[in-house]
Amino acid sequence: MGETAIRSGLLLSIVFAVGFTGYAAAQSDVCARLSGASIVAQDDENTFLGTISSKFDGKSIFNQFGTYGSEFSGKSIWNKFSQYGSEFSAYSPFNKVSGTPPLIIKGGKVIAYLSANRSLQGAISPNLLKALCEDEL
Repeated sequence: MGETAIRSGLLLSIVFAVGFTGYAAAQSDVCARLSGASIVAQDDENTFLGTISSKFDGKSIFNQFGTYGSEFSGKSIWNKFSQYGSEFSAYSPFNKVSGTPPLIIKGGKVIAYLSANRSLQGAISPNLLKALCEDEL
């Protein structure tokens, strides 16, 4: 990953470092930087897994009624039984040891990983992303 991804990872760390006084500003900055980005699996097909956008967008990972936000869809990271949502799948952001989690892509560039793997530099947890941005976008 490039310098942009590293900066994004550092920005996410700031959310915790600034405390409550700067939380809202840091939250808005993180969500603004990620808004419109695509989530893409690192599988053989580079499967599109949705966008980081408003929960009213049909392609959003936050739209619980859409293909990419439903807990029942095979292409949703929120489906615990799919290859993209299972904590045991190499392509899932919930696998804490995976080296091939989904990529966050914006402007044609990889800006971060979507992953619960704390050893991946420039990664954001899907649960943290949801908590920060689901109602912000």
